[in-house]
Amino acid sequence: MSEIRNYTLNFGPQHPAAHGVLRLVLEMDGEVIVRADPHIGLLHRGTEKLAESKPYNQSIGYMDRLDYVSTMSNEHAYVMVIEKLLELEVPERAQYIRVMFDEITRILNHLLWIGAHALDIGAMTVFLYAFREREDLMDCYEAVSGARLHATYYRVGGVARDLPDHMPQYEPSRWRNKKELQRLNENRQGSLLDFIEDFCKRFPTYLDEYEILLTDNRIWKQRTVGIGVVTPERAMQMGFTGPMIRGSGVEWDLRKKQPYEVYDKLDFDIPVGTNGDSYDRYLVRVEEMRQSNRIIEQCIDWLRKNPGEVLAANHKVTPPRREAMKGDMESLIHHFKHFTEGYCVPEGEAYAAIEHPKGEFGVYMISDGANKPFRVKIRAPGFAHMSGLDEMSRGHMLADVVAIIGTQDIVFGEVDR
Repeated sequence: MSEIRNYTLNFGPQHPAAHGVLRLVLEMDGEVIVRADPHIGLLHRGTEKLAESKPYNQSIGYMDRLDYVSTMSNEHAYVMVIEKLLELEVPERAQYIRVMFDEITRILNHLLWIGAHALDIGAMTVFLYAFREREDLMDCYEAVSGARLHATYYRVGGVARDLPDHMPQYEPSRWRNKKELQRLNENRQGSLLDFIEDFCKRFPTYLDEYEILLTDNRIWKQRTVGIGVVTPERAMQMGFTGPMIRGSGVEWDLRKKQPYEVYDKLDFDIPVGTNGDSYDRYLVRVEEMRQSNRIIEQCIDWLRKNPGEVLAANHKVTPPRREAMKGDMESLIHHFKHFTEGYCVPEGEAYAAIEHPKGEFGVYMISDGANKPFRVKIRAPGFAHMSGLDEMSRGHMLADVVAIIGTQDIVFGEVDR
């Protein structure tokens, strides 16, 4: 039998499932990891510098391109920091819409995560199931913004437009018979809120299906139990947030600890793990989807009863209504100024953070009084988690590295910025 050899192995750079262009240099003793050295830089597109060269409103779309699985959550932190600098009051209806879409985004993120993570480890069915549910939620994105992925729906002072009264429907085609078309359009007869409510009723059953496939599956448990263990102390020292720190048993969630928007008016729980391994982080994320479903239901209930404005009426910062712009000279001037040079933000600095699906996503901004930020710095949760990859991988086998990357839920757009 030949001796065990030491290897230096290039893991990547490929695009494993959904995580991104990571080049991982692994030093190995046989098949055991001695050291893991993550190399980043293959996706760097200078988002922060680009945001410093454009008027405030023109960078909302750049935020979508960071974590491209959680687009609206990225926008939320960005518009919140500008609102902080402007001391701008956001209408309550807009706050509820933002919270509802934040939680829809959390479910979208976790669905892709559970599908990709299961696929990484070798379970294919869950991936197909998760994408079935993502289709419905992507339709909600499309209904409010016109885009299925890069929504650019949030605005400084609220959201771009109110929720539509009619849900787009499937149209007849040569590939669908009448009966199939009727089935597809069955839950699209009412408003967007009706459609989301229908989804919320169905969704817990789908989550049960995922759990039947994975939670007690012995292969799944062999691949995740005891893999990538992080103690609560180390999780805090390494700057972990979101499901990564809650999986280690630390009950830290900005929605409860530092409430923003209307989270303090909503009823939900924070799931936490006990062992800090990949299996616990899986259980935490599954329970988070259930809690997000609860929050969305509460938002739907409130939004039905409370019509109102969804964008602040300060036209120095927000564009006037289109009808007003067509018939009123002052509104036309506001519209023209808004979309050419933008608006100036008072001098100062601010930091705003939200409980993003992956952890604490924050934007630190310095304004020098001009119509574009002087400095923008993004605190991306995946970047801190990536730095813990070496410590989490040591002593594990090569196959476990795939499971650890999966459990970290890394998306490289935000890591590499």
